[in-house]
Amino acid sequence: MYENRAREGRGPFEDELGAAMKRTGEGFSSAGLPLVDGGIARGRRRAVLRRGAVVTGSVATLAVIGLGGSYVTGGIGGSQGGGAAVGAPPAAKEAPAGQRPGSGNYSANQMIKLLEGLLPEGEFSGQEGRGTKGTGELKDLHAPYASVVYDDGRGKAAVSVGLSRQYPGRQPDGDFLCPDKNLTAYEACSGTTLEDGSRLLLFKGWEYPDRREETRLWYADLLTPAGHRITVTEWNAPAEKGAPVSRPAPPLSLDQLEDLVRAAEWRPVIESLPEPAKPPLEQPDPGQLSGEEILRRLTGRLPERLTVKASGYQEAEYAYAVVDDGEGGSFVQINVQPDMSDVEGDLFGPDAKVLADGTKVTTREGPGEKGGAGVNMREVDTIRPDGFRVVVSAYNAAAQHEAASREFPALTLAELEEIATSTVWRS
Repeated sequence: MYENRAREGRGPFEDELGAAMKRTGEGFSSAGLPLVDGGIARGRRRAVLRRGAVVTGSVATLAVIGLGGSYVTGGIGGSQGGGAAVGAPPAAKEAPAGQRPGSGNYSANQMIKLLEGLLPEGEFSGQEGRGTKGTGELKDLHAPYASVVYDDGRGKAAVSVGLSRQYPGRQPDGDFLCPDKNLTAYEACSGTTLEDGSRLLLFKGWEYPDRREETRLWYADLLTPAGHRITVTEWNAPAEKGAPVSRPAPPLSLDQLEDLVRAAEWRPVIESLPEPAKPPLEQPDPGQLSGEEILRRLTGRLPERLTVKASGYQEAEYAYAVVDDGEGGSFVQINVQPDMSDVEGDLFGPDAKVLADGTKVTTREGPGEKGGAGVNMREVDTIRPDGFRVVVSAYNAAAQHEAASREFPALTLAELEEIATSTVWRS
């Protein structure tokens, strides 16, 4: 449950861009890069189902919108002869008088050619891209990206790059932390700080964490102290979704992905983007509990027969615990969200139970939503008269994306309701 829906229903890059930008504007982020981050904007909290576990971070949005930039030299070879690194990208248009140097525009075609030139020798098709200046309704959008279908002779693979410019020195939140394996399955991940202070995340996982398809998703994400960000994403299929796997693994190794995001050729493109404004200071949301505090209160309300085997939380609103009563692991997660009155009508219909204090309660039992074999869940969703929402769910597996490890979840609906309606969340 609570899975981020941003990656579903993928279409052409151009068609997806507006929706992806909307998601980003609502605060879509990737703390823990599969965990959800805190500092949650109000619009983001209004999601009908709050996600607790997210797939491989913000890659979907990064691939569409672009995030990027690097100072570091490098490259993994040109596409024309012998693997030599490509030179500087095609010259940008001359900047108007009075505009700072390097502030000309780069076209979509220049972005595509730059990506192709930095990839090893191979054949290219399916090119899509966006330059440093938007068009039409998105004319003020500065989100360059390029996407190609690349074939090195071992099978076609989608490869994309996205660039952006962030306020210098801004902390990267949780974007450069590896995900919690209790929430997201992956093959390998590393988050490091480079000698120049840049943050680099290298990730090998799957497009679908539940492995319902064997489409692999690998990426490299880099953020420099100057706020230059670049993300390169690749798959072992000609498209992110909807295309059969065409090779055992994506074409570029993690070392090659690192070389590609660190290539100096991206720097002029990043520097041509407008300088970002200083972000406003985030104000704490009244009534919002930290994830750490939610976890403490959750474990304090669990039945004594349960032993906590693992646990985790995000910065705000969400926590989980893996519990065991001797019959196998059971994943339990909770969301605590203030000010959710605007979705009350969507979540709580006329059949919802109403308690004496006005709290509405709905329950659900059924299959889990992340595809683990035989996984079933129990859930209790509650909302107080002032919009304060608590939703708790339990599974018959130690993780939603794993196969069932027991016949039933470790907590009954009655026990989940007791947790969700407890006064501990308001004290």
